[in-house]
Amino acid sequence: MNWEKLISSRRIRKSNKNENDIRNEFESDFGRIIFSPALRRMHDKTQVFPLTTDDNIHSRLTHSNEVMSIGYTFGLKLCASEIIQKKTGKSQDELYRILPIILKNVCLIHDIGNAPFGHFGETIISDYFKNIRDNKYFNNLNDHQKRDFYNYDGNAQGLRVLSKLQILNDIYGLNLTFATLGSYLKYPNYNEINKNRKEELANRSEKVEDQPIETSKDGVFYSEVEFFNQIIEECGLKLGDKILRHPLCYLMEAADSIAYLIMDMEDGFNKKLFDINYIKKKFSEKDDETSLYIISLCENEYYNDNTKIVNIRIALIDYLVNKAFNNFIKNIEAIEGGDYKSELIKDDNDYIYKILEDITINKVFTYREINFLETTGYSVFTGLLDYYIKFLFHAEKKFRSRAKSIISKSIIDCAIEENLIEIYKKKVKVVDEDLGRVDIRLQG
Repeated sequence: MNWEKLISSRRIRKSNKNENDIRNEFESDFGRIIFSPALRRMHDKTQVFPLTTDDNIHSRLTHSNEVMSIGYTFGLKLCASEIIQKKTGKSQDELYRILPIILKNVCLIHDIGNAPFGHFGETIISDYFKNIRDNKYFNNLNDHQKRDFYNYDGNAQGLRVLSKLQILNDIYGLNLTFATLGSYLKYPNYNEINKNRKEELANRSEKVEDQPIETSKDGVFYSEVEFFNQIIEECGLKLGDKILRHPLCYLMEAADSIAYLIMDMEDGFNKKLFDINYIKKKFSEKDDETSLYIISLCENEYYNDNTKIVNIRIALIDYLVNKAFNNFIKNIEAIEGGDYKSELIKDDNDYIYKILEDITINKVFTYREINFLETTGYSVFTGLLDYYIKFLFHAEKKFRSRAKSIISKSIIDCAIEENLIEIYKKKVKVVDEDLGRVDIRLQG
């Protein structure tokens, strides 16, 4: 990979930057993101405990801020790395205004397209459209468009939000730099996903090998394929026929996993789903240095439990940040070649992430309030989708107008722009074909 291309400051549409603006393009990205309505909307979505009024519990926005903080730390570490300095051809001081800022940007937007109720919401949407796949209107869609509904994913929606739905005067949305958009692409894929591939191989009794992370999900909607291809080309993320993840995406993913695993644990503690003794018990199952240190924090007689949980959080973040960064540098060549098939924090013989994962699965996600409110979310989603589909495709105009009235103006503007572009392309193609026939006649 060419790191000069990986940190490209160019945009899909050239920006008319104020000559008095002292910020570089990545710092400009940060401003565009911070002031965007899409970011503000995350304030009202909770991370794990849906619809809670408890200010101590994380919203999607506070989670994103914490991920951003960890991502910024990764950026500082990258700047100090001689390996990265050599790859970029830039000094530590030059990198300070590039890599940490890109990582701040991409960590801040990593959840910007996620549905309410997170992955549960994605599943509701996917299952809903699988159940109505015989709807006559779906017959007009191509295979990729159908997968956008059947394999609905918040990452693909995030790219759509960033590149189009935050529409101002044109269809380029926030018009972020290629480096920021490239680093955002957690699943740079719009073809077959790993789950379906594994099922197909298993049905043929063929060996199922480890699949690339890049193809775990459909991360690009049909409507953004053209922008996606531009991002891949500009950042140099193609190796032969293979489309690769941007290296900085691995660090964004690590920052996200570190933040949600540790803060889910802290939220569960604050909700009194378990106590410090339970945490001590979980880490007592291992005898590595980090686990022993966590146990010592749990046993410290000078700390109250609230202080203990904060110190446990600090220690675990420190451990996982160092583990992830060391794995990134150690495996940088494999990452650049598309041969690294693990998450950075999971590449760990001490399995600290596994202990945190077990706490979340066994104590947090089994909480009755979460399951009850997710069931409520199911009713809300299906009710809205029933309403929209029934009225949007109704034979009478007054019913279609009712549905249209509750769709945001930016989405309507974007749909109009997209259709105008498609119509324009079709007309240009016809003109080109006609001109071609004229040329043939003239040459004849």
